Amino acid sequence: MLKVSEIDVYYGDMQALRNVSIEVNPVEVVSVIGSNGAGKSTLLKTVSGMLRPRTGTITLDGGQISQAPPSKIVEKGISHVPEGRQIFPTMTVLENLELGAQFRRTKKVQHATMEQVFTYFPRLKERLEQKAGTLSGGEQQMLAMGRGLMSLPTIMMLDEPSLGLAPVLVSTIFEIIEKINRQGTSILLIEQNVFHSLKISDRGYVLENGAIALSGPGGELLENPHIRKTYLGL
Repeated sequence: MLKVSEIDVYYGDMQALRNVSIEVNPVEVVSVIGSNGAGKSTLLKTVSGMLRPRTGTITLDGGQISQAPPSKIVEKGISHVPEGRQIFPTMTVLENLELGAQFRRTKKVQHATMEQVFTYFPRLKERLEQKAGTLSGGEQQMLAMGRGLMSLPTIMMLDEPSLGLAPVLVSTIFEIIEKINRQGTSILLIEQNVFHSLKISDRGYVLENGAIALSGPGGELLENPHIRKTYLGL
C-alpha cells in the first residue's frame, strides 16, 4: 500500500533521514520508534508532502507521490495527525471536523463519516458547538484524530497521540486506534510509549540517528534486548 524506498531528507545542509525504507500494508498497524531527534516526525512530514526527499521514492498503491502536494496526498488516502494536535482553537468542534472533509468524495458523505467518528469519540458529539481551544488535552487529541478520519483515509499517520495525556486516557487512545484499524484503516504510528505502540503493532521499525536500525514484528521487537534496555528501561 505505502512504500518508502531509500529516502534521504535534509533540512538545508543537515541530513535528517538516511536511506530510510519502510512499508505499510493494507490494514496493518506499523510503529516507528526512536529517541527524540531520530527523525520520526520528519519521516511522517515527508510522506505527507510537507518535506521532499532529496533522493529515493514514496509510492502509494504503486503510484508515485514523492513530489505530490500535501492536499493531493490527503485526497489519495493518507491523513496525518501531527504532534501537538494542531487543531484550530477559535473554531468549533464541528468546524474543525468539517475541515477534514474538503474533497468532493468526502463532502458527499461527511455526515455519515461524522457519525462514524462519533462512535469512536462520543464526547465530541456532546461538544460540537464548543470552541476547540476550550477542550481538555484528551478531547483535543480526539478531535485531531476525528478530523483526520473525516478525509476517509486508507492510512492514518499518528504522531505522538498519547503525548501529555493522563495514563487512563493513554489506554483509551490506544483502544480507539485498534478499533479504527479493525474497521479497515492502516495505521502508521509514532509514539513515545514504546510498550503500548509495539504491543498493538503488526510490525515496527527502530529509527536511530536518521536511519533504520532494526525492524520486525511488534512482538519480537518488544523482546529485543536492545529495545528493552534503550526504550523500555528493562
